[in-house]
Amino acid sequence: MIRIIGSILAALFGVQSEANRQHDFQQRSALPYLLTGLVALLLFVLSLVLVVRWVLAAV
Repeated sequence: MIRIIGSILAALFGVQSEANRQHDFQQRSALPYLLTGLVALLLFVLSLVLVVRWVLAAV
């Protein structure tokens, strides 16, 4: 699971190595990557919403 999370975060930031990318695509199922990616995306959007609310409240 740690490898999947690391892979998703590296891909989101655009710093994934070619060797890691090929390893990810050789896996049997894409489901763990999709679910982890969706959770990471939801957490990112939620954090942006919270930061914007915090900044607007301070103004």
